[in-house]
Amino acid sequence: MNDKKKGGGGGMKLPPNLLGILMFGLLVSLLLNTLVSLFSTSVVQKDISYNEFLDMVRQDKVEEVQFLSDRYVITPKEEEAADLTLTPIPSPQSIQDIMEQSSGVKSNSDNVSVQYYTGYIYDEDLLPLLNEHNVKYSTPIENKLLNAVWAVITWVMPMILIYVLFMFLMNRMSKGMGGGRGGGFMSFGQSNAKVYVEKKTGVTFDDVAGQEEAKESLMEIVDFLHKPEKYTNIGAKQPKGALLVGPPGTGKTLLAKAVAGEANVAFFSLNGSDFVEMFVGVGASRVRDLFKQANQMAPCIVFIDEVDAIGKSRDGQIGGNDEREQTLNQLLAEMDGFDSSRGVVILAATNRPEILDKALLRPGRFDRRIIVERPDLKGREDILKVHIKKVKTNSDVDLKRVALATSGAAGADLANMVNEAALRAVRFNRQEVMQEDLMEAVEVIVAGKEKKDRIMTEKEKRIVAFHEIGHALATARQKNSQPVQKITIVPRTMGALGYVMQMPEEEHYLMTKDEMLTQITISMAGRVAEEEVFNLQTTGASNDIEQATKMARNMVELYGMSEKFGMMGLSSIENKYLDGRSVTMVSQITEADADKEVAAIISSCYEKAKRIIKNDRPALEELAEFLISKETITGEEFMELLSKYPQS
Repeated sequence: MNDKKKGGGGGMKLPPNLLGILMFGLLVSLLLNTLVSLFSTSVVQKDISYNEFLDMVRQDKVEEVQFLSDRYVITPKEEEAADLTLTPIPSPQSIQDIMEQSSGVKSNSDNVSVQYYTGYIYDEDLLPLLNEHNVKYSTPIENKLLNAVWAVITWVMPMILIYVLFMFLMNRMSKGMGGGRGGGFMSFGQSNAKVYVEKKTGVTFDDVAGQEEAKESLMEIVDFLHKPEKYTNIGAKQPKGALLVGPPGTGKTLLAKAVAGEANVAFFSLNGSDFVEMFVGVGASRVRDLFKQANQMAPCIVFIDEVDAIGKSRDGQIGGNDEREQTLNQLLAEMDGFDSSRGVVILAATNRPEILDKALLRPGRFDRRIIVERPDLKGREDILKVHIKKVKTNSDVDLKRVALATSGAAGADLANMVNEAALRAVRFNRQEVMQEDLMEAVEVIVAGKEKKDRIMTEKEKRIVAFHEIGHALATARQKNSQPVQKITIVPRTMGALGYVMQMPEEEHYLMTKDEMLTQITISMAGRVAEEEVFNLQTTGASNDIEQATKMARNMVELYGMSEKFGMMGLSSIENKYLDGRSVTMVSQITEADADKEVAAIISSCYEKAKRIIKNDRPALEELAEFLISKETITGEEFMELLSKYPQS
């Protein structure tokens, strides 16, 4: 049962571009006030000289005068307002047009009043003159409170609303980048980790198979969490952290959960990308919050998956990610500062250990590096047994055969194969999973599902059949090759128009030079069969050529199997646990010579494949016709027909 609690700690941090937000708010406020004053005012004013003002009073053209601190505001009589030129301010007619277009109601231009204004000049004779001509005059009293309220409404409130809207949008974006987990409104800096706290993971080491060495390394941590006094009495310290390294799908997360399940302690689970946010300092705050929560719930396991998201090396990077670097620095400081005797263990997982910062890997932080490799034959069989427990199976199921056919598969691949087999059994209305379901599931994972709607022409079908029999003949006529399990010309969804499935008799951890040359020859035999029978070349050999070239290049550059270069290493492997890409370490001249050596190996194997196909032309013809008629044949059927043609 999982106990999920709301995250705590870590307050709001102001964004670093606060000044820019305020400037933007000021600009919007100014624009709003300008628009309000432009479209809401009903008074049009014109500047006149003081002499003109006196002339208007003497001519009885003034209705009222208001004395302000810096000007006189003159309201003319109605007949004078009609003579006022209203430029450059938009005319009442233009405002009227806008109103009419938007509302469809005819407006009255008489509602727009007209005023003059002139600068303030001290004049003792002004008041007698105004009295003489019966002009009203007054000094308006300003309501300072009303003015202050209006200023707040028109200037301060828009800026506050813009700032709050900006913070809300940034928080929504932050939650979106973190998968929408944890944190509420304005919860920058708050850790998402506590959302994933599980007091009981429900997983133990019995649920993890094929990783005996990794389990043995982690068992000591479990024992320490159970009986810390046994270690502290002798002066031993608990490892602060362990780094789980291996290819994707090998069970690193499952192992971390099993450690917490065996120790019966709380399990914090989060991804490295959960720390990385838009604003600098947020990730560091989340790291502090995470360790604070972990110390409060000690003993516990803190598991950071994909730690390379924040632990990437800082070596000489120019213009790096400041947020990620600050988060990494905070993680390093917290791992140095927390007390491991309280029972807090940090586990992390990655499949790119070569890019991690050296400071993160040193003893005292991640004290142990535990390799979680793809399982061997026994490991694959054990993993299949774990997953097959939940599935009803027939008595004919042989898991060892499935394990032999899945060399290089990770635990996640094997779990997927068992599930695919169960789904296939349901499709065929069976109550149990049979061996054929498991073997078909292996092919589905490797080559995809059968494409029954793809209809090849008779010519293409013949070409594919001869191509695949060419591969099978080269396999059967050479030593150091794996037996043929199945040959098919039924297209698959991953692009294969046909393939030959080989089944190893036992697990191999090494390949000899002869075995590698044999595999290259087998790859070449498909193209050779096309040329021998149809005198043409097709695109069907593209994958064969790619695999043969890769193997020949590895022989020359990695394995020291070249006559010209001998034991000289020409390249190294990068991203070992992902794509295993090789990186050249030599000059362009040496690389060009290596290319020639690769071409020579492929050419030699191609000539050998030619000899095999020419010598077995009758067998090639009969086997291909048999394959065309049945579309899929077993290895036993293939060998039975081939036995009629003794090897020359």
